[in-house]
Amino acid sequence: MTNFIPTYISTATTTIVSSRPSVLHSIVVTETAAGTITIRDGVRDIAVFRASIVEGTYLFDALCETNLTVITTAASRITVNWRPTV
Repeated sequence: MTNFIPTYISTATTTIVSSRPSVLHSIVVTETAAGTITIRDGVRDIAVFRASIVEGTYLFDALCETNLTVITTAASRITVNWRPTV
């Protein structure tokens, strides 16, 4: 079983979750606020969650070739589950 690293975000901020190639496993949204959540690999958007997103777990298992960055424009409470590539 693969162990993923959880990164908790709860403020409006730009978070560099990983500065190297990695795998984004999932985003767990536990509380939403009136703002977007953008997940990026370098400058390429992987996903953009709107303010009306339903709380829950969103699976990706996406390879991030450059880095993994999450931009939150409001104080949503999310956990990013990821791991470095081998």
